[in-house]
Amino acid sequence: MVPSGLLPGVCRTSPIALLLVCCLLPPGAQGQQFPLRLDVQSPVVPAGGSLLVNCSTDCPNPKLITLETSLSKEPVGNGLGWAAFQLSNVTSNSQVLCSGFCDGTQMTSSSNITVYRFPERVELLPLPRWQPVGENLTLRCQVAGGAPRDSLFVVLLRGEEELSRHPASGEPAEVEVTVPVLAGRDDHLANFSCRTDLDLRPQGLRLFQNISAPRQLRTFALPMTTPHLVVPRFLEVGTTWSVNCTLDGLFPASEVQVQLALGNQTLNSTVESHGNMITATATATASVEQEGTQEIVCNMTLGSDSREARENLTIYSFQGPILNLSEPSAPEGTAVIVTCLAGPRVQVTLEGLPAAAPGQPAQFQLNATERDDRRIFFCNASLEMDGKILHRNSSVQLRVLYGPKIDQAKCPQRLTWKDKTLNVLQCEARGNPDPQLHCFQESSGLEVPIGIPFLVRLNYSGTYSCKAASSQGTHTMTVVMNVRDRNSRAVTIVLGVLVVLGLVTIVAALLCVFSVQKRSDIYHVNQASTWLPLTSKQPEVATGEDPS
Repeated sequence: MVPSGLLPGVCRTSPIALLLVCCLLPPGAQGQQFPLRLDVQSPVVPAGGSLLVNCSTDCPNPKLITLETSLSKEPVGNGLGWAAFQLSNVTSNSQVLCSGFCDGTQMTSSSNITVYRFPERVELLPLPRWQPVGENLTLRCQVAGGAPRDSLFVVLLRGEEELSRHPASGEPAEVEVTVPVLAGRDDHLANFSCRTDLDLRPQGLRLFQNISAPRQLRTFALPMTTPHLVVPRFLEVGTTWSVNCTLDGLFPASEVQVQLALGNQTLNSTVESHGNMITATATATASVEQEGTQEIVCNMTLGSDSREARENLTIYSFQGPILNLSEPSAPEGTAVIVTCLAGPRVQVTLEGLPAAAPGQPAQFQLNATERDDRRIFFCNASLEMDGKILHRNSSVQLRVLYGPKIDQAKCPQRLTWKDKTLNVLQCEARGNPDPQLHCFQESSGLEVPIGIPFLVRLNYSGTYSCKAASSQGTHTMTVVMNVRDRNSRAVTIVLGVLVVLGLVTIVAALLCVFSVQKRSDIYHVNQASTWLPLTSKQPEVATGEDPS
């Protein structure tokens, strides 16, 4: 009898272990008393799996029912019209054949067994460390193993997005799928992977998927322009300068590697990014060892590409000018030598007098006088560098030591002041060093302040000796101070008024006498009065008209 759950004439698989049931038909049995049905399905078995095969027939007297296969088989049961066999370790596609005899006639039936395997390896080959934006990126996926090939597909992914799907055709052990992708800025830090789809749904199974480990892509954009490098043209030894290097249009700007170098010396730089622009700044101090023409290099590297800018810098030594006085503080009448010197290749000019040749000093001599005190001497130094002339100046002041002198124009020798009034004695003296000036009354030794207000009294009248003194000597000037009483002016005014009135009276009297003599008139003087009103003997002439 046929095992439970199996229908005669049908080959089918169980959900756990594939069971193949093959119905055997005798040749020419079609249309006989025992019509047979043959429904054979090609089973799909996982590699290394097992399979139960049942061969059966409706023949009433079957003989020698057996299974012919290259696979390892083991009989597991038989009965009237059937025989079952267990196939194990099925590793390759094969064909099985059931055979038997019915009334001396051989009966046969066959079926193909398909083995499926999951891919042993699904790998997305390494991506470029950096991928330029706007250029094609080649994605390569390698798949090792996997069967059946006509049901196996290779899918390339960007994140969860499916980029392409290709059949894994052919039978080699390893297949490589290549797909070009145009890289963009949006692909920066995106994950790419590949996946295999083994679709066994048409065989009654399901879709099996294997996916590779993801690989992250980094894209970049580097403009074709060179960085903008700003450096000084000339730099003096011992000075510190700043160098700036800028480049715009970078992506991603935060990933840019910047290197600034002076000759073989790498400079410590500070890098700042603003959007797609990078600015690198460094400072350095020029040394004597670097004197001459040096090259400043700015290199910006992003991804697998770089941009570079170079500028020349001339490092020079400019020593001087050094301006010296043989006697910075010279006594009056002393010979002073003024010298200006500088380093090699430097031309100096002292007070308009050039040196004989570059690198040679310039000097002259003078006899110090009072007029030379605080005199400033100037020296100019010039150095020619690559067609450009650099200038530098220096100055020095001469101090001449001379004795004190009181300036008569600024120290009045006669003063007239009023008693009990505030006054200022203005008196100045010059000299180097600055002299001390004091004024003492010669009779009493009374000192009056100089340059500040003080109350003048009558006893301040007298002759004063004003003395200027310093380490270089003394100078004395006499000042006469006349202090008047404050009431003397009123008395003088009264006396002046009386004198004027007396003069007026005398003049009036003389005029009257002159007038009487001219008219030949006779006047009588009143003896009892000192007044001079005169009376005339001719009162009839009252108009004062002249009868003549």
